[in-house]
Amino acid sequence: MDHASSLSRRPLQPRQSFWAQVFDRIALRRQRQRLARLDDHMLRDIRLTREQAQAEAAEPVWDVPAHWRR
Repeated sequence: MDHASSLSRRPLQPRQSFWAQVFDRIALRRQRQRLARLDDHMLRDIRLTREQAQAEAAEPVWDVPAHWRR
């Protein structure tokens, strides 16, 4: 196998350690909790409805954004 083809098979990002994943999940949970507490004016600023914010806040910690799973 040549050098160029071996580079193309490497993951885009190295896999995170277990503890890094745990801390990321904790941070995600906190962000979702904060999102749920935003008032309607702030939600309009980021173009979300109250229902969208509540739905995101209710997501479990293992349901992470798709770009985290690459």
